[in-house]
Amino acid sequence: MLVNAKFFKKIFLFSFFLFITTSLLANEKDQIVAQLNSLNSLEFTFDQLINEKTETGNCLLEFPGKLKCNYFDEKKKELVINNKRLAITQKRYNKTYHYPVSKSPFLNILYKDKLLEIVQSGELELTDEIIKLVYFGENEITVFFDKKKLDLKGWEIKDQYNNNINFSLNIVSKNDTFKKGTFKVPEIN
Repeated sequence: MLVNAKFFKKIFLFSFFLFITTSLLANEKDQIVAQLNSLNSLEFTFDQLINEKTETGNCLLEFPGKLKCNYFDEKKKELVINNKRLAITQKRYNKTYHYPVSKSPFLNILYKDKLLEIVQSGELELTDEIIKLVYFGENEITVFFDKKKLDLKGWEIKDQYNNNINFSLNIVSKNDTFKKGTFKVPEIN
């Protein structure tokens, strides 16, 4: 009888621990969802590592589907996305190239509903400072959030050319209103 009591005690403790852990993980996701739902825009700086090449810059993001990034490089690259249109301008050479947005790795953060799907469906892992969500959709994407502030911190993906992209960001401000024309896609030149 003593063996049965110990066995049931172990089962009870394991079940209780599993319940508490599951509740805490669901709570983290719920808090991130609430934070994202209150978000209309972001301004952030970034470091982007594609294979072995690092690029830095700053971006303005407005939901849904608008992004403008200025890269701190010798070409003075500017990326502008306005819903279905994406243009990259190399200001130093006065050249603009247009691409379909569907090929952009930014697609996962441009639309809040896609980002919310990643949060709600992703497998959650916690560290002391980061909340990591791994999402297995059309492509695997890992999204990172700050554990204390629940701010978006970046993501890891593979692009259509099978390049590993690590994108880390630091939020400068939230819910700013941007000037009309900020996300105007340049014409083809």
